[in-house]
Amino acid sequence: MKLVINRSQQDVKGMLGGHKGVSFTLTVRLELSDEERELVARYKLDYYPVLVPPPSTPSKGTIASLVTGESQTLSDVTTLVHNERIVKEACDDLPLLFDVVRSFGGEEVIDYPRELSSVD
Repeated sequence: MKLVINRSQQDVKGMLGGHKGVSFTLTVRLELSDEERELVARYKLDYYPVLVPPPSTPSKGTIASLVTGESQTLSDVTTLVHNERIVKEACDDLPLLFDVVRSFGGEEVIDYPRELSSVD
């Protein structure tokens, strides 16, 4: 799995051509391996929420929408940095989801005392 992030900027012009600032665009796309795509299809994870979308756009923020790519245009760079961090943290949880669905039909054995990773 890979998360591809693209950042761009564009000058904003006023009606008379004057400079009115800069707009920033954040585009994210999730690239899945063939095996991960098969897991998404088999377990119907297309609409698994990765991010919390705005109420008016329930199809955004899902595995499917990130695979096709999502863009947002923002008026300030600090919001871009914040939203980028949210996407990265949300995608950090997907490997665990894929591990769980891979484990059906098998068993997990945990030795104690257990060594906890930063994900646990």
